[in-house]
Amino acid sequence: MSMMSHIAELERKHQALDKQIVAELNHPNKNSTKIAQMKRQKLVLKDEILRLKATLPTPTVH
Repeated sequence: MSMMSHIAELERKHQALDKQIVAELNHPNKNSTKIAQMKRQKLVLKDEILRLKATLPTPTVH
């Protein structure tokens, strides 16, 4: 798996978690513990995405 496809997969997981969080927040019997856990997972994914993007070479413009 290339670095870009790995980052793309992490971004898809991040977006999916965001949708799950919104769905849980709108649920009448929302589970605060589950929401907090998903938010932590989302932050972990975001940190990993940013870390990986920082290792990519930056294109130079001449």
